[in-house]
Amino acid sequence: MAVLNPADALSVSGLHKSYDGNEVVAGIDFSVPPGTCFGLLGPNGAGKTTTLRCCLGLTAPDAGSIRLGGFAVPADAERARRRVGVVPQFDNLDPDFTVSENLMVFGRYFGLRRTDILARIPDLLEFAGLKGKESARIQTLSGGMKRRLTLARALVNNPDIVFLDEPTTGLDPQARHLIWDRLKQLTARGKTLILTTHFMDEAERLCDRLAILDHGHLVTEGAPRELIATHIEPQVVEVFGDDVAAWARSRNTLGERLEVAGDSAFFYCHDTAPLLAALADEPTLRYLHRAASLEDVFIKLTGRELRD
Repeated sequence: MAVLNPADALSVSGLHKSYDGNEVVAGIDFSVPPGTCFGLLGPNGAGKTTTLRCCLGLTAPDAGSIRLGGFAVPADAERARRRVGVVPQFDNLDPDFTVSENLMVFGRYFGLRRTDILARIPDLLEFAGLKGKESARIQTLSGGMKRRLTLARALVNNPDIVFLDEPTTGLDPQARHLIWDRLKQLTARGKTLILTTHFMDEAERLCDRLAILDHGHLVTEGAPRELIATHIEPQVVEVFGDDVAAWARSRNTLGERLEVAGDSAFFYCHDTAPLLAALADEPTLRYLHRAASLEDVFIKLTGRELRD
């Protein structure tokens, strides 16, 4: 069991949680220094949501220690949450209120004075790219606008720590990039972000460090580029086409490692020259040559099978 560091924004040591005899979090340890973005990744059912609920004091752990914002959780969870903002996976804005009224009502939950909230609203809307939308009804906002308003709402109490549960799911590329820019601005201001996402490019782009969970166990932790260098060959060639599986397996020595999934073959290589030479003689096959990514690490460690 790891020793908790009181200077960390979030520290978790020996966390266990079971439901009906099924251990969904199996003794994990991790810590998040202040002013960084930490990713908690894993397939569906890996234990991410339960871990986050325990960290926020919404679910009582069976064993282990948690400190959030300097407070022990769940004992002092209410005090800890006053320093925290949360962007839930699904927007839960109140459709009966305007944009500004949503921020006002949420700020009042934290006991903030009306005058203080009113003073913060212009900056929050500017940050979220919603300037001029103060009086707009929620039904008139696009999906991207709603997501940005949910982010602004999470900042109404000026939190030190922000939990973000899949913040860009369902957004178009333009909206995703805008959210990414805003999240980078938050860490530049010294905020601590705890992020869950199924977009590996998002985690690779935003996270200073990340942990991958699977079946309740922490299977690896580190900086994105460090994990790629540790777990995956540096080059990947994806080959597509009819009968590609048979072709790839007959040439599996052209890479250090081969994975076949559906109509695609993935060659993981240090030297791709022999494989690319072989592909030059196969006009019916298409291929993509790229550098290894965090998604390759995730797939290697958690598998390609579908999780529900």
